[in-house]
Amino acid sequence: MKFKYPLFFLVLLLAFEGSAQNKQASRFFSLQESIDFARDNNPNLKSARSAIEAAEARVGEFLATGLPQLNASANLTDNFVIPTSFLPAIVFDPNAGPDEYVGVQFGTKYTGNASITLDQMIFNGSYFVGLKASKTYTELARRDFIKSETDMVEAIKKAYYSVLVNKERADLVDKNFQRLDSLLKQTRIQYENGFVEKIDVNRIQVQYNNIANTRKTAAIGLVMSYNLLKFQMGLPIEEQIELTDNLETIKAVVLDESFKEGFQYSNRIEYSTLEVNKALVELDIKNTRSQYLPSIDLFGNYGASYGTSAFNSLIQFGPNWRALGAVGLRANLPIFDGMRKSKVVQQKKSQLSQIENSLVLTKSQIDLEQEQANMNFESNVQTLRTQRENMDLSKEVYDVSVIKYQQGVGSNLEVIDADAAYKEAQTNYFAALYDALIASIELEKAYGKLLSK
Repeated sequence: MKFKYPLFFLVLLLAFEGSAQNKQASRFFSLQESIDFARDNNPNLKSARSAIEAAEARVGEFLATGLPQLNASANLTDNFVIPTSFLPAIVFDPNAGPDEYVGVQFGTKYTGNASITLDQMIFNGSYFVGLKASKTYTELARRDFIKSETDMVEAIKKAYYSVLVNKERADLVDKNFQRLDSLLKQTRIQYENGFVEKIDVNRIQVQYNNIANTRKTAAIGLVMSYNLLKFQMGLPIEEQIELTDNLETIKAVVLDESFKEGFQYSNRIEYSTLEVNKALVELDIKNTRSQYLPSIDLFGNYGASYGTSAFNSLIQFGPNWRALGAVGLRANLPIFDGMRKSKVVQQKKSQLSQIENSLVLTKSQIDLEQEQANMNFESNVQTLRTQRENMDLSKEVYDVSVIKYQQGVGSNLEVIDADAAYKEAQTNYFAALYDALIASIELEKAYGKLLSK
């Protein structure tokens, strides 16, 4: 029995050390650090980065077609049935008739040859246009990456802001809980001393029960918002993190609207992607037209061949093998293709017209989005200020009601009503705060500044 308490304290010590280690294992992230971490770990961004690498490899593949192509080949053949050729019999017998033929077998049982061939493109208009188009295709992959990155930054900002708002809401709910807990205890003491009625205790007990449930809900909401942030960052859910930014610093950044200056439509990834697509179609048209031009290639080959009736003699490479070689230019001039290329150009021109119309439409959509985002942001900021003022005023009303009640000049119902109004004002304030933060993200997105800011 004498080891009972030392063992108990040992367990407590180990539990305390485990808790301390868990706290030390927490990782700290500012908003920018969260975004930077996600750039390396977000699965969607990793896939988009792989697409760029694939596009760059495609450029290298297309470039290789214009470089020298060197190939070697060799074969050994067993002519187990030598082909028969038919010659006029008069070649061998002057007395043979004109319709008589003699079958003659030409060749050897075993033949072999080995050669090296070289092909080099000299001129091909389609190749040079295609090379430029493949590089532009890589630029399109980069635009897709920027689109994925923009979506990732938007999601992380919303998740980060959600954690901050839920954290402050949870802290305030906890203060409300402590406040009502103290008030409930005081009211019970007053009831036991005969200064208030049982109904006064019950009314505050109802408010206390409600805030206890709200406290649990707020704690769950905070955990869920943390998990969503970790998911967007590409961080394991079991990791413990702490945020180093707070709402005050975030609000200071949000209210800074200097990013609106110097806006260009190409700042919006949707518009710049259409521009790259337009360039690709223009290059495609140019590529099709270049196929009317001739192509010129240099070719050459060098090798040796031999034929024999003995296989051992064939595989013994020696002076019996006879060299062969050739070099030359090969030109190909398209003359008529049934108007195929002309029809292809017409199709591409129609596609180009569609993209140009999309650019005009996208401009109008961007103008509309910016107008709506500005009005929505200004409205939400004004609502936030109003709800902040309402929350401060309702707190003053509640504090005064409590003081009057404690001094015996106020009623219990007045305290209950003031408490309900105060909590409603808090709820309205945090809803307005979150809406204002989300509106700021939408405003940055409308001006194409989510990444640069």
